[in-house]
Amino acid sequence: MADNSTLTSSEVRKNPGAKGKAKPKGKAKAKGKKRKRRKSKKINLNLWIVVAVITAVAVFIAMPYLKVKSSTSDDKGAKVPTGYYCYGIDISKYQPDVSWHSLKVLTDAQGRTINSPTHAKNIKNISYVFIKATEGTSHKDKYFRKHWRNAGAAGIRRGAYHFFRSSKDAGEQARHFINTVGKLSEDDLPPVLDIETIHRGCSRQTLNDKALTWLRIVEEHYGRKPIVYSSASFLKDNLSKEILENYPIWVAHYGAARPRCDRWHIWQFADDAVVYGIDGEVDLNVTSERMLRSL
Repeated sequence: MADNSTLTSSEVRKNPGAKGKAKPKGKAKAKGKKRKRRKSKKINLNLWIVVAVITAVAVFIAMPYLKVKSSTSDDKGAKVPTGYYCYGIDISKYQPDVSWHSLKVLTDAQGRTINSPTHAKNIKNISYVFIKATEGTSHKDKYFRKHWRNAGAAGIRRGAYHFFRSSKDAGEQARHFINTVGKLSEDDLPPVLDIETIHRGCSRQTLNDKALTWLRIVEEHYGRKPIVYSSASFLKDNLSKEILENYPIWVAHYGAARPRCDRWHIWQFADDAVVYGIDGEVDLNVTSERMLRSL
């Protein structure tokens, strides 16, 4: 016979199966939640540790490639020569970022180039820039177009140069330069032949014949005498009087009070100058105002 009596609350606690499942005590619930929270916090902590380690490794790998530029940097470079000169730079792919409207030559009390406007005793403008365009018969500097366009927009006189390879055909090198540079305006500087190497087995006569071929083709095309760039020693040891006496000379001679060259129009006096507006060291050149106007 069925028992229809009602169970007391104490009986339900003793025999939970008699009337559904007994509800857990409040403390048991709290313990469960605390375990979940602790587990969640542990997972989050582990995740942050992993992220921190990955970030640290990425920064360590990237450090050699990071460039930090400060306008108050105390970087120092070459000492400028005494005298009144117009300053110019020459650049290539190794100077990918140039602040064209900020370019200045800042010097301290000792006449050394610095990168800090607050410590500068003298400030000079950059009056001109030579930009690498080509090399050999096929190579084009990947930043030539960018540099050429931006220099023009900034109102800085610009010139293009070709790095000569004595092992390559001179006519092809001249045409490669002309096709890459295109038209020059009246304000642009003359083309430049950068000639500072001679390949093994090439005679001095062959070198000069090839250089003259390049110079004559480019001069005929643009109607202007190209400039010849080289070091003082290379000019003296390798280039003929026909070149030295008939073309403007841009001589590189570092660490000297004056360049060792009888006829020079532009003097590259340093390859480790600091110029405000460019990260790192750069070539720095001087010429007289009269000479610059004549080019």
